[in-house]
Amino acid sequence: MSGNKEESEVEVKSVFTGAGCNRVVNNVSWGASDLVSFGAQNAVAIFCPKTAQILTTLPGHKASVNCTHWIPSTKFAFKAKQLDRHYLLSGDTNGTIILWELTLADRKWRQVLQMPQSHKKGVTCITGIMVSETDAIFASTSSDGSVSVWELVLPSTAGGECKLSCLETLFVGSKPMVALSLAELPGNSGHMVLAMGGLDNKIHLYCGERTGKFLHACDLKAHTDWIRSLDFSLPICNDEANSIMLVSSSQDKGIRIWKMTLRGSLTNNQGTYRREEISLASYIEGPVFVAGSFSYQISLESLLIGHEDWVYSVEWQPPSTTSVEGTTYHQPQSILSASMDKTMMIWQPERTTGIWMNVVTVGELSHSALGFYGGHWSPDGNAILAHGYGGAFHLWKNVGVDVDHWQPQKVPSGHFAAVMDIAWARSGEYMVTVSHDQTTRIFAPWKNNVSLTDEEYWHEIARPQIHGHDINCVVIIQGGGNHRFVGGADEKVARVFEAPLSFLKTLNLATCQKSSFPENLQFDVQILGANMSALGLSQKPIYVNTVLETPERNGNDGLDTLESIPDAVPVVFTEPPIEDQLAYHTLWPESHKLYGHGNELFSLSCDHEGKLVASSCKAQSAMAAEIWLWQVGSWKAVGRLQSHSLTVTQMEFSRDDSMLLAVSRDRQFSVFTIKRTGTDEISHQLLARQEAHKRIIWSCSWNPFGHQFATGSRDKTVKIWAVEQESSVKQLMTLPQFNSSVTALSWIGVDRQRNHGLLAVGMENGLIELWGLTINKTAAANLAVRLDTSLCHVSSVNRLSWRNPEKSEECRRVQLASCGADHCVRVFDVIPK
Repeated sequence: MSGNKEESEVEVKSVFTGAGCNRVVNNVSWGASDLVSFGAQNAVAIFCPKTAQILTTLPGHKASVNCTHWIPSTKFAFKAKQLDRHYLLSGDTNGTIILWELTLADRKWRQVLQMPQSHKKGVTCITGIMVSETDAIFASTSSDGSVSVWELVLPSTAGGECKLSCLETLFVGSKPMVALSLAELPGNSGHMVLAMGGLDNKIHLYCGERTGKFLHACDLKAHTDWIRSLDFSLPICNDEANSIMLVSSSQDKGIRIWKMTLRGSLTNNQGTYRREEISLASYIEGPVFVAGSFSYQISLESLLIGHEDWVYSVEWQPPSTTSVEGTTYHQPQSILSASMDKTMMIWQPERTTGIWMNVVTVGELSHSALGFYGGHWSPDGNAILAHGYGGAFHLWKNVGVDVDHWQPQKVPSGHFAAVMDIAWARSGEYMVTVSHDQTTRIFAPWKNNVSLTDEEYWHEIARPQIHGHDINCVVIIQGGGNHRFVGGADEKVARVFEAPLSFLKTLNLATCQKSSFPENLQFDVQILGANMSALGLSQKPIYVNTVLETPERNGNDGLDTLESIPDAVPVVFTEPPIEDQLAYHTLWPESHKLYGHGNELFSLSCDHEGKLVASSCKAQSAMAAEIWLWQVGSWKAVGRLQSHSLTVTQMEFSRDDSMLLAVSRDRQFSVFTIKRTGTDEISHQLLARQEAHKRIIWSCSWNPFGHQFATGSRDKTVKIWAVEQESSVKQLMTLPQFNSSVTALSWIGVDRQRNHGLLAVGMENGLIELWGLTINKTAAANLAVRLDTSLCHVSSVNRLSWRNPEKSEECRRVQLASCGADHCVRVFDVIPK
């Protein structure tokens, strides 16, 4: 995937996308293509479970994506072997449903169509079945109280058009449905059954033909709380092709299995109402319903009790093959359930008695997560995937040969709220990101020793801060010594963090010993890791020599705290850590707090020598809008710069550290000169202040080769300025107006002799453009590339940052990182042609 070909003088490729999963039920779907889809804010993200990488994000929705559903889903993987195109449905909180097409041969996606607006409110569930290779029926439900059933005729040849028709729209009243499942009724009757459940605690069954008109058949009353999930089995068991099963789960913590058995044809008088003996396994007879000329008996097969909290999802294991040739398939008697009690369970009937038992339990031990929103089988039934309250995925694979042995696997990860800032490590080994999900995360390319190719996959390798406030800004301290960063959140103090020994050793393994803080310097680091505090604000160090000691605990320790937090066990990871490890064991200790600001921190910057940090906070007055300068090491406040009257939105030191540029909500920029007069002394002076734009200035960036800088504003313009020798600033040029507010800028040098560089421009609509800038006596600019929408964000770009800018002239390619309000962190390869 590359940038737009029209006017591009550079090529752009996506290297990495990190994103968390929207925290709603029915958001995730595992398809017969063996790819997983999920909603990440307004985008639909696709990830590959084998590589644990997000492959792409699909832009198109204008609101948060609530649910996704593959056609064919894993349930129909056995029918999908010959298909060269797979389809995906996605629904959002506005009621919009979009159909996407994936061509397997070249992994290309296209948006096929948007459903005619049928739902007035958010779509809460989509379910679909394959009736034939080119025919699918799917149903959608919304919080507006409507359920729609659609027929989708897929093209039989490449490039053909999909035909969509609405078969039926049912209105269920003031208590909307939140769970749906569709099935073909056994007995070749040509009838379908639609099960729906929701806020009235009942399961409603509707029957209809494929031509439409679904009629209410009966209600199943047994659950005592909201129905959360429904799933039909497929009638392809060898012994019982005349029955199908329906599994239901509820907020009453119970799971029920219902059996629908074909009783016979009403036109046949040969005594076809054959009554089966009621066994222990099928102990409660329910209603009989009629569909066309057939009647069906419903019975309650089993009640599964085991979860301790709401059961959000239940799913039958996909059909598997029993023959060597792989031609005959059967429906395994196996159900996966996921619950808010932080566990997933696999249920199967016991061989002798037929009583359903819980045979496998997997889960997470994180105190910070509320549990699982959904669980899904892989197409072959050998892996199970959960997504949870923390926006995280959890994957287990059955690696046992003769007996089941479920092992956690790597999955993609990322923030589950707007990502506000990015900072690269001094040598670019990793990047730190901060978010309104109250976490700080570290992403790095993990060099794969197993692979013979040079391919490197990016992973989250640490979560240094898990906080109690939304985090707004971060900066990594440049210069030598241990890795340190400063973070600013919705609080009045900035916090300084220092890398513990466990992280340094993990980084050495991840980078194959290419870290900028080599092992021979690490013996001074006496801190192994950090523990989270009970309130989630300060993180206390764990020292190397205390790890072996077990702390003595009073007998009533557990009674004193509302929630006991287990001690972290910092370890060195030999492969990328999974969610459970990231949530506890990769914290960095906090070394200092910087007190001074009167409001919540908003922006941070560090000079290139690693001697000074500048900070600003949210401000409505000139006094609150002061920029504070802190000395790295002693962490004393060494300067308070006054110039602006409203929040300073971004600051940046010039490449030679002689100037500090600041831009503000008051539509002005300021340039300060910074001089070091002694070891602890800093002198600063306001060199220039100017009203530069008609609206808020969101971003600024210096030219690495000189004293020119760029400012970007809500007025949709980017202006280039130069600091003159006689201590004034003059405007060199204005780039052509953009289509959206400019929210992020980052300038990198490409050719020092020509004073030529690339300016990355990020906008409020999520799009990114790269502009070539050449500054001589005059300034010249040209659009180098407009990134393809499939590579860009779908909401505001909050920050852009180049990796290793000082080495950019030597490199054939450079890397650009971006983060946005769409919860995504992205890294691009930029290759000049």
